[in-house]
Amino acid sequence: MRLVAVDALAARAGLTVDQNLSDAKALVPNLEAREIDPGFLAHRFAEFADWHSYASPIVSVLADQAPWGDLCLDITGVAHLFGGEDKLLETVKGRLAALGLTVMGAIAPSIGAAWGLAHFDQDRVLGEDEVDEALGPLPVAALRLSEAQVAGLSQMGLKRVGQLYGRDRKALSARFGASLITRLDQALGHVEERLVPRLPLAERFAERRFAEPLGLIDDVLMTAQDLAIQLALRLEAEGLGAQSFHLFLYRVDHKVMRLSVNAARATRDAGHIARLFANRAERLVAEYDPGFGIDMIRLAATSVSDLASAQIGAFETADGAADLDQLYDRMTSRLGPLAVVRSKFVNTHIPERAVKLEPVVARTPDDPAAAPDGRLQRPLRLLPAPEPISVTAEVPDGPPAGMTWRRVGYRFVKASGPERIGAEWWQPDNELAVPAPPQLPEAPLSSRDEEVAGPAGFAAGGPVPSRDYYIAEDDGGRRFWLFRDGLYGDGAAPRWFLHGFFA
Repeated sequence: MRLVAVDALAARAGLTVDQNLSDAKALVPNLEAREIDPGFLAHRFAEFADWHSYASPIVSVLADQAPWGDLCLDITGVAHLFGGEDKLLETVKGRLAALGLTVMGAIAPSIGAAWGLAHFDQDRVLGEDEVDEALGPLPVAALRLSEAQVAGLSQMGLKRVGQLYGRDRKALSARFGASLITRLDQALGHVEERLVPRLPLAERFAERRFAEPLGLIDDVLMTAQDLAIQLALRLEAEGLGAQSFHLFLYRVDHKVMRLSVNAARATRDAGHIARLFANRAERLVAEYDPGFGIDMIRLAATSVSDLASAQIGAFETADGAADLDQLYDRMTSRLGPLAVVRSKFVNTHIPERAVKLEPVVARTPDDPAAAPDGRLQRPLRLLPAPEPISVTAEVPDGPPAGMTWRRVGYRFVKASGPERIGAEWWQPDNELAVPAPPQLPEAPLSSRDEEVAGPAGFAAGGPVPSRDYYIAEDDGGRRFWLFRDGLYGDGAAPRWFLHGFFA
């Protein structure tokens, strides 16, 4: 076991990071060591990292060495808001130091160079042509290498990054792995390395900072309405609309609360956007915790697309589609995305796969080939899963004369069919599978009936090559849709299932 962090008192006693715990206790007998909780620490650091989006829209946690401790911000195009790169670095470090944290930081053209300088030559701001010279004196550990690679390079006398310049790259790659060359090129800026943002990347946003922190959710929603107007004006000027909107609440205690809403279609209606957040806030009012207050609110838009100006006037076409979409958005915001769904046809002739449900705010284009064939007779209601029945028939391959379903007997007076539905051979899963029905008590069979169903307690499941569907009407005028799985004479009696109702 080794030390991963030491406080100021332990450092003055001569203890260092990566020191063996036994050696540390030998030097300081009264040392108080606490076991690290990596999962908890990574979670808290991730929350803490989100707060830094006040300085940059792209914030990422570098997990090369550990999922905590290394925070990377892409400050391209934002440094001038703080008075330059030096002022930006000073501001970020100052706010962290005010919390009692020890902070090391640097700014460089590449992620690898910034990481190496922050750990081994902090508080430096490099230009494009200063990277090679600045990294040369640093130890090879500044390249984010593994312990085995650092130890191997040290044994060969390669202890500084500058000693790797100009050496045989193939030999280094063969001896220490291709990752050594990759890390070196990334640090020098020869290979691009991209960040993975923790928060949704939004190029279009509006924000407001407060001299006095806010606490009431009503004040937050009023501010969100004002920001929605600002954001809508910007989107309108660019001829754009957005489908996803994110409200970021930056708390004084360096935490960020995020509230996201989605629209069924691209929009820039400020009133509609504000109402979506108001509806969502009604669900989350019990979870709303401003802490010691909120000092900044940001409203961002993502999933941006072109949106033409709307016609408002005498020649406007009012078909109600826009109002219906806004109703879907408000219901989804209030009830949740999975509470408001629509039926979508699927290009298949298998009944239980012909329709699926999808959220209306995340709808996908309809497939014209999936439209149902009006020439086929299909029931008004389809059971969630075919249920086994007991059937009597005058001849084995003829239509059923009656059935027993859920302990109730039905005598058929009319029947038509069969309509054979086979498996789709062009699909990867080209076998029909009868879904397992609900667990229902098996109906007792009459001594006069011929049993052609499965045994009691049967749970359907397994591949079948085809089904023969029949439409049967009983003496009460009820019409059923049932099918036979299997054929007579195949060694096992076929099984019958009820699948739907016509009336």
